[in-house]
Amino acid sequence: MAENYFTGVVIRATGSWYEVLCAGERLQCRIRGKLRLKGVRSTNPVVVGDEVRCLTDEQGSHLIIDITPRRNYVIRRASNLSKESHIIAANIDQALLLVTLRQPETALEFVDRFLVTCEAYKIPVTILLAKIDLQAAEEVAFFRSIYEPIGYRVVEVSATTGEGVEAVHDLLVGRTTLLSGNSGVGKSTLVQRIDPTLDIRTGDISDSHHKGRHTTTFSTMYPLREGGALIDTPGIKGFGLIDIEEEELWHYFPEMMHYGRECRFYNCTHTHEPGCAVMAALEAGEISELRYESYLKMMDDDDKYRK
Repeated sequence: MAENYFTGVVIRATGSWYEVLCAGERLQCRIRGKLRLKGVRSTNPVVVGDEVRCLTDEQGSHLIIDITPRRNYVIRRASNLSKESHIIAANIDQALLLVTLRQPETALEFVDRFLVTCEAYKIPVTILLAKIDLQAAEEVAFFRSIYEPIGYRVVEVSATTGEGVEAVHDLLVGRTTLLSGNSGVGKSTLVQRIDPTLDIRTGDISDSHHKGRHTTTFSTMYPLREGGALIDTPGIKGFGLIDIEEEELWHYFPEMMHYGRECRFYNCTHTHEPGCAVMAALEAGEISELRYESYLKMMDDDDKYRK
């Protein structure tokens, strides 16, 4: 049997095997050894969404031999707090971030870290305020007051009542979409409400810790009936930044970019300098204190990982 080459898109990544969609056929592939060397700083050299070049060898095995340059990706620091990165997905048109204010509570700093990473790679984000039937109206209003004025769309959804499901459906059609969020926010349940034909596992909240159980084990891309594709990812507990320089960080906060151009010093860090327009806007209540606290924590907590 002679070698033959083909191209496709990675639709599932387990760490050892990769499912590649090629001309409507799903093929189980492995990575050729040489390719692994290209991902020395990453825990996963090939990710869902990658366009790959493959070959079928003389034994009939399928091997990924090259990756087409990515137009974008969502990346975070590997969970072991090393200098390695973990790429969540590549070549996406948009991201949907599921957030719950209760059952379980999504930390605003987690939201801000996800938004910063997407801003850095120019990936549009819509925030889905999930399980809206369980959330307090005043908490919802407060959340909206933080994110809508700086340009993020917030859609209220409930897989139980159906509220917002049609709006999310409309966002998905014709686009490759990354769906992300903490464990237990209801990603899989919402996706099944949108398209019941998709075989996505669901789970419950842990009674002992009020946190979500991981139900999606590996990132998977699901083609949608009306065009487009949805990438479902395992629930994420933390979101450490990587490959964002300290002096660039404020560029990925839209509200800081708005005021930062007026600072006295071009290299202002917006933490202590005189004539800082960002700090003036903060004192005037024009920038959210919680968002600014997230910025300071990212500057402080992540500094040692940028070296």
